[in-house]
Amino acid sequence: MNDTATKRRVPANPEEARQYADWIVAVAASRDRAAFARLFAHFGPRVKAYMFRFAGTQEMAEELAQESMMQVWRKAHLFDPQKAAASTWIFTIARNLRIDRLRQRKHIEVDDADSTLIVDESPIADELVNQSEQAALIQIALGALPQDQRVIVELSFFEEISHSEIAERLKIPLGTVKSRLRLALGKMRGGLEGVA
Repeated sequence: MNDTATKRRVPANPEEARQYADWIVAVAASRDRAAFARLFAHFGPRVKAYMFRFAGTQEMAEELAQESMMQVWRKAHLFDPQKAAASTWIFTIARNLRIDRLRQRKHIEVDDADSTLIVDESPIADELVNQSEQAALIQIALGALPQDQRVIVELSFFEEISHSEIAERLKIPLGTVKSRLRLALGKMRGGLEGVA
């Protein structure tokens, strides 16, 4: 984590930075779904905005953001709050996924110092819900989803099942899995914005 892409501004509120780190530690220690839901609500839109600069479409940015957050869930045990802030660690995961995707698509070497790979961690205006209320709001938003969408969210983020495996398990097309997940996350985000 010594390149320009992972440089970050000092958090305005060190207590918030500690809270983000605590959430990752909780996910690592006990697979705490509420902590992960709070992480996802806070960092998901930021990672998506970062990915959108690369992907160019909302759909691709959403997919890359989801993959990044899945890696946060899976790799939480690797997070060391003594070595990096939570935001730096999460955006490093996102950046690496982005670079991997670039290499897969274009079969080119990627310059890690490329200014387009630098993470912008500016606050997003649509996240105004008090952090202490987010877990309850996310649970309500998840509970309000139609069953077919809620199942896919739970399988994808809490059981760590890939989109193709979900399609096989539910015996539905892969495109249906992706569209239901996209709809579900949009509804959940919309619900949180409505409260804000």
